[in-house]
Amino acid sequence: MKSRAAIHIKTNQQLLIDDIDIPDPKTDYVNLKMFSSGICHSQLHQMNNPEFQTPALLGHEGTGIVTDIGKNVTHLKEGDLAIVTWVPRNPIEGRWAPDPGGMTWKEAPLEGSTATWCEDVSVWGGYVVKINDDNPKDISSIVGCAVLTGAGAVLNTAKVRPNQSVAVFGVGGVGMCALKMASILEAYPLIAVDIDDSKLEFAKQFGATHVINSKKSDPIEGIHEITSGGADFAFDAIGLKITNEQILPSVRSGGPGADNVGGMAVLIGMPGKEMTVDPGHFMFHQRQYRGSLGATYPDKDFNMFLRWHKQGKFPLDQLVTKRYKLDQINEACEDLKNGKILGRAIMEY
Repeated sequence: MKSRAAIHIKTNQQLLIDDIDIPDPKTDYVNLKMFSSGICHSQLHQMNNPEFQTPALLGHEGTGIVTDIGKNVTHLKEGDLAIVTWVPRNPIEGRWAPDPGGMTWKEAPLEGSTATWCEDVSVWGGYVVKINDDNPKDISSIVGCAVLTGAGAVLNTAKVRPNQSVAVFGVGGVGMCALKMASILEAYPLIAVDIDDSKLEFAKQFGATHVINSKKSDPIEGIHEITSGGADFAFDAIGLKITNEQILPSVRSGGPGADNVGGMAVLIGMPGKEMTVDPGHFMFHQRQYRGSLGATYPDKDFNMFLRWHKQGKFPLDQLVTKRYKLDQINEACEDLKNGKILGRAIMEY
């Protein structure tokens, strides 16, 4: 069948909106008609990466209705409301990715294993998570990446507890979700770091008790001053080299002795290929540095996040501040690139 999609043709080139062909699902695959998709900074990285194979479909967080399933898929049925995500329902070691779903454009195979920037999609069933039918079909899409990435890093990677101090570098969609999760867990103080005053002001709605504009002052010094010696946890939700390097010295020091460990720096944002870190942070201060890659349990956590939204604890409707149509995807990408989006933007079909 034919369906419209945003197609990535060439590096640093605008996306093309055109018809693609959607096949019947493979044995382990699922076809969905999409209602919405989040617009994530990761797609900008892909579009600007000359090593990313083209032509390709993009997008990795979306909500749709199941229209057809492969014979080996048992956790879904036609008519189910579901989220398409990039985190497998069951953990898989390494950087494995399933084959694309067999979608084509002008008979050319399309790369992309999730592909939510299209009206219909054929995707590996392990990336499709059933949600309750009474959930919103629009804002639920961002649970598939922004929420699971930011909130999951705080809840499941760092395991933040009440009254532990938290600093979040970068308060876009993922950073806001980290802030909100830390707020739900009653972290204090909760420090937002960014270079945009409007985003810092917005961060206060998601639980930030203190804000630091890192263009105007040294964020490491500011965090140490606010926390009287360094945060228990610092999260990099940006992925730039400078923020990769700032989060470790932002956390508190430990010292000699068993269990006398320092704070934990957690890298969430997609990083570059290198950074420089003083090894003394590890040896002399027993500070910890780790990554967090979609740290969530999709089948359990997705409906929990959506339940919290209904209860007003995790306001997805406030986090989504801009909406676009498929024909506006290039405008949406430019707005995201230029910092014009507070929180998260979505695309509606």
